[in-house]
Amino acid sequence: MTDPQRISIDSKGDLFGEIYIAEQGSDGENQPKGSLLPGLLVTFAAAAAAAWLSEHYGFPIILMGLLVGLSLNFVSRDTAVHRGQDFASQTFLRLGIVALGLQVTLDQVHGLGLQSLLALIGIMTVTFIAGIAGARLTGQSRYAGILAGGATAICGASAALALYGVIGRKRLPQAQFALTLVGVSLASALAMSLYPMIAAEIGLTDRQAGFLIGASVHDVAQAIGGGYAYSDLAGSEATIVKLSRVALLAPVVMLISLWLGAAEVSGSRLSLKRLRLPWFITAFALLVILNSSFDLPEQVRTMSLAGSKGLLLLAVTATAMRSRVDLIMELGWKAGTPIVAASLASFLASLAYVVWIGF
Repeated sequence: MTDPQRISIDSKGDLFGEIYIAEQGSDGENQPKGSLLPGLLVTFAAAAAAAWLSEHYGFPIILMGLLVGLSLNFVSRDTAVHRGQDFASQTFLRLGIVALGLQVTLDQVHGLGLQSLLALIGIMTVTFIAGIAGARLTGQSRYAGILAGGATAICGASAALALYGVIGRKRLPQAQFALTLVGVSLASALAMSLYPMIAAEIGLTDRQAGFLIGASVHDVAQAIGGGYAYSDLAGSEATIVKLSRVALLAPVVMLISLWLGAAEVSGSRLSLKRLRLPWFITAFALLVILNSSFDLPEQVRTMSLAGSKGLLLLAVTATAMRSRVDLIMELGWKAGTPIVAASLASFLASLAYVVWIGF
């Protein structure tokens, strides 16, 4: 059986999501050492292959990056490439998200409307309840459902870390926490790839597809990448919807903390640290304000979008190459049921809204 602590270090967060485990869960002993160059070279080569396949066969470029990365997973057996791959999956990811700030304005955020905001809260509530129900159906504790439902409803790994801070190790084993992180990342990567294709197959408009993807894909950058894989307009809509979910992280975790009562948390300072937003989300918001305040040249926006797509492609390719698909198989299928239930509920509730109610 794989050691749970080792799992929590090896599963470097989520595809296209916030990668906190390597930053917070290690004393440096398990961190990759050496040059960035080998990992960056194989990442660029794989991303270039994905871009070529996308251009010649018409598949979404992010999907091709994911598939090519997974097919080259064996490369990561050589530890010499780890540092460069982790750099690409983290730094390129965050810079890519920041660059997308020049594609959104505050007028667009205001255009989401009260109805869509209330619908989003409703979808998140349904997702959260589905996670708890999935845990109960398979005989797991409610804490496993709270963790899976909350991570799926809000923003993936960062939400899981914040929720685990108020649940505590005495209430939920660390192995279940590790499985939730891996399961959410795999489910979100799959959603990022499939939801744009499903939206196109059933003929959703750009705005409908953007809301669907932004409301149902777990992690920030995966939702953004999935939206832009559909169209630029869908990407802008997905960005707005997804960031609205992220903004609800702190109040949701605080409410759950009041519900569950005191847990194993080492001080208020640590709790506040778990609740703060990642720096790249703050930087993204600052660029949104800049873009809203000044009439920037269209060429700047075009270049920033192209650069962002390239960085996100490199990030998803690198992280796919470093993914650990075997972890869920080792820990058993029942432990992943809450994630599946929450993911399906999120998608179906979002689809019902865009098709029958909202648009």
